[in-house]
Amino acid sequence: MTGRLVVLSGLPGVGKTTIAEIVASRTGSVHLSIDEVEESILACGLPSGWKVGVAAYEATCAMAEQNLRLGHDVVVDAVNDSEEARQTWRTAASRTGSHIDFVYLVVSDVQDHERRLGGRNRGLAHVGEPSWSSVQRRRDDYAVWSHDVLNFDTAAQTADEIADTLTARLSTR
Repeated sequence: MTGRLVVLSGLPGVGKTTIAEIVASRTGSVHLSIDEVEESILACGLPSGWKVGVAAYEATCAMAEQNLRLGHDVVVDAVNDSEEARQTWRTAASRTGSHIDFVYLVVSDVQDHERRLGGRNRGLAHVGEPSWSSVQRRRDDYAVWSHDVLNFDTAAQTADEIADTLTARLSTR
């Protein structure tokens, strides 16, 4: 039996990592974060840019596939703002025969979103924290979802409430 893949998506600062950590902790799933992988790649001295971002997605995808084949559920957190990024996970699920759930997180309260982003420090020396203006630009370029996705507003529900829903979905396989 292969594992199940849950892909948490959304702009920086919406709560992807927090929710992924809760779900992984509750279910014993593997948690993979694009930012952590990108941080490791940049720590090796490679220059920041699009290629490093793609490499982080591909490396994370390889780790996800390996764990899915072992029967582990995998929770990925990544912005996933393009159809190409999302295809990475659909391909991983297809190659491993795994079920995939895409989850899209937003913060409907713009002031709350800006506050969350401004107050966070994840300790990533190389990736750093995005500016509010860069997040706004990403919002403008964020690709519309072309397939089924679970939507949650982290201004309307707590991380624990969203994790409860996702944990229940993982337990029904």
